[in-house]
Amino acid sequence: IWWSVADGILKTKSGPDKKGSILWTEKEYTDFVLETDFKYDEGTVDTGIFIRTDTQQIQMGISGSLKRDMTASPYIAGKGYPVEAQNVKDILKPKDWNTIKVIAIAGYYEVWLNNKHVMSYTSDNYVKTGPIGLQLHPNTEMAASFRNIRIGKLK
Repeated sequence: IWWSVADGILKTKSGPDKKGSILWTEKEYTDFVLETDFKYDEGTVDTGIFIRTDTQQIQMGISGSLKRDMTASPYIAGKGYPVEAQNVKDILKPKDWNTIKVIAIAGYYEVWLNNKHVMSYTSDNYVKTGPIGLQLHPNTEMAASFRNIRIGKLK
């Protein structure tokens, strides 16, 4: 596994041992907006944005459990995917740069994909404050890239 930065692009790639990794922010956040460009580079990409904990995330790529693209959908430990983001197949540009925007206010999550609103969900078991993480899922070989990562605190 490795994370690297070159020319303003954060890259992650699993090695042959297919171990996973989460790159966490040093700061902790309560209510926030995160926006980043991302691209699936190779393999069956299963990544995501962890929201204050490793038990709640916004999925990016192919769900390991469902074996289909669940980009922009929330994955909640113990509940799976309670809702599915809408129209992702029509909006997502495979193998090209895409932009995802996540707003998290308490347990309320909203997601935009390429400037189109695709999902709203309210979690009843959210964590109030914590770091934000980018995930590289274990058990598969893959690579993904991120650029223009922006996080803002909401009041």
